[in-house]
Amino acid sequence: MTESNRPPLTFAFFPEVASFEVTSDDIGDGATLTNAQVANFMGYSGENLSPQLSWSGFPPATKGFAVTVHDPDAPTGSGFWHWLAVNIPADVNELATGAGSEGSDDLPNGVLQLRNDAGTWGYVGAAPPAGDPAHRYVHTVHALDVERLDVEANSSAAIVGFNLRFHAIARAQIVPIFGS
Repeated sequence: MTESNRPPLTFAFFPEVASFEVTSDDIGDGATLTNAQVANFMGYSGENLSPQLSWSGFPPATKGFAVTVHDPDAPTGSGFWHWLAVNIPADVNELATGAGSEGSDDLPNGVLQLRNDAGTWGYVGAAPPAGDPAHRYVHTVHALDVERLDVEANSSAAIVGFNLRFHAIARAQIVPIFGS
């Protein structure tokens, strides 16, 4: 896959919204993921830890947040959803390393983690097929005009995306890479 035939970044076809800043102690835009954010399956022995994320500069009208991680380069035809966390309260502007990982109780009360494309709830790390060029992992924080999205734990990523399309008032992204 060359740069010219890569799929567009996640949410590229959504209506344009304001932007704000997201930073991380664990990942960087264009930087290679470390073993901490790599899966522990499909031949990988990563730590499967969701990255620390902090955000600021979002619109004052923000009533809640959602965090998503998507690999648009996965060889599936629709990419691969690594993490979907919704209903993050408006007064929260940081998630700790591992907050979205299996067994963690570090997410704020009321946050709902949905099933990722690996079939588990919460964060699942990077695991591109052997020999693939580096994949992009689009970490997005969405500022929302509602406190809660109308989704359930077993809702699909498509249903979450549908809701995000209509309720996101601003978006911030960090896009690290990883390949074998």
